Amino acid sequence: MEKIEIEEKIVTMLKTVYDPEIPVNVYDLGLIYRVDVADNGAVEIDMTLTAPHCPVADFIMEDVRQKVESVEGVTAATINLVFDPPWDKDMMSEEAKLELGFL
Repeated sequence: MEKIEIEEKIVTMLKTVYDPEIPVNVYDLGLIYRVDVADNGAVEIDMTLTAPHCPVADFIMEDVRQKVESVEGVTAATINLVFDPPWDKDMMSEEAKLELGFL
């Protein structure tokens, strides 16, 4: 399977991960900054949270890791929590902004 196919499947899977406090998935919220698939199937993801002291950070990151590792062609997933650049609502997709009443 080509890396682009794996990346597409990862994005589809990321759209099934939700912050329990927000009815929008982490991908459409703009929390995923980078998805890098290596030739050996190892995936590295840089993601952030809506707030640095998010009480469910561990839950969300573990959910992302487990779901990404379930994608065919992925051998391992490393999830890096980053806060640079800081997240803000402008990073959300149009659908997310609409869902949360920002449009």
